[in-house]
Parts: sequence; structure tokens; C-alpha cells
Amino acid sequence: MLEFQNVSYTVPEKEILKNISFKIEDRFVAITGPNGSGKSTVAKLIAGILQPTSGRIIFDGVDITDMSITERAKAGVSFAFQQPVRFKGITVRDLISLAAGKNTSVSEACEYLSEVGLCAKDYINREVNGSLSGGELKRIEIAMINARGTRLSVFDEPEAGIDLWSFQNLIKVFERMYERTKGTILIISHQERILNIADKIIVIANGELADYGEKDKIFPKLMDVQSGCRYTKKA
Repeated sequence: MLEFQNVSYTVPEKEILKNISFKIEDRFVAITGPNGSGKSTVAKLIAGILQPTSGRIIFDGVDITDMSITERAKAGVSFAFQQPVRFKGITVRDLISLAAGKNTSVSEACEYLSEVGLCAKDYINREVNGSLSGGELKRIEIAMINARGTRLSVFDEPEAGIDLWSFQNLIKVFERMYERTKGTILIISHQERILNIADKIIVIANGELADYGEKDKIFPKLMDVQSGCRYTKKA
């Protein structure tokens, strides 16, 4: 479904990602690694926010390397920011309707909001502005991605800012999302409880693909990553 072919990303005087290749065809895939390793850069390259310096990105057999954010969204890629964007003058219901690609009914919008632990009547007509907390924005963004129902949904640290809402509920949202779309959910996270739902785990360290494989194979190796040490492959 999604393939990175020798992808690198460089900014002046620094190589952020170095010749990364992987192929994703699973339900849940997690990307993890030390802070500053390049995980969020991978997500932004998938979404089209950044363009690779070299290499190709293939999605459902189509080369999307040079596609814009809008073109990738139309092709079936959704992206949830680590820090959600605020939209002054736009209501929560407006955003969900835009995400769904139709004028959603109040009951439909309420269903998406309820799934992420928000009381629909308190939020449906609120503006997506500075009056909302980071945690509220994060949940609204997850509801939007759920409403889109695309083939690939990318979440950059979705657990951030949802301390008042349990991880178990977040995981249930991802599971229901998969049941609707039968696509792939790609999650960038350090959290063990989120990594535990992954079918496969990708480890990024020092801008390189340090490891990739089944969760049961990769998970025991992650102590070095979580402590911020260089990840090394084991035989």
C-alpha cells in the first residue's frame, strides 16, 4: 500500500533522513524511536508537507512523490498533526463535514465527536479557535480523520494532550476506524500501550531505518530507543 524507496531528506548542513526504505501493508503500523530521530519527518513526507531530497514514495501502486498535500488527500491519505491547526470562524461541525466530503447531519457529527469522548452538544457549533484546549483540538482532529475514512491515516503522537481521556478509548477509536475503512493506520508514538496494538513496528534512529518487523520481534529491542540511546540491531 505505502512504500518508501531510498528516501532521504536534507536541510542545509544536516541530513534528517538517510536512504530509508520500507513497505507497509498492515492494519496498524507504529513508528517509534528517540526524540529527534526523524519520525515526524517521515509522517510529513507521507502527507506531502515536505518533499524528499531523493527517493520515491509509492501509494497504492502510484508514485506520489511530487504530489501536493491536496492531491495526496484526494488519493486517500489523511494526516493528523502533532499540534492541531486552529481555524477561526469555522465550527466543529463544518470541519467534520469538510472531512467527510458531505454536509453531515447533526447526528452523524455527534457520533464522531462522541467516539473521541466529547459531549457533542457542547462542541458541535463551537469555533475551532483559541477557546479550545490542545487536548480538545486533538480529539476533534481525530474525529475528522475518522469522518474522512481514507485508505491511509497517519497520526503524529495522537496521545498528546488527551490526559483526561484514557488510552484504551483512543485505541478503541483506531480499531473502529479500521473496521470502517479496512485501510492502514500509521501511528507515531513512544507509548507502550499504543505500540502494543501495532501489527508491525518501524524504528527510526539517527535518521536511519534501524529496524522494521513484526511487533513481537521488535518490541523486546526497544529499551535502547526509549532511553534515548542509539538503537542497534540484534542478530
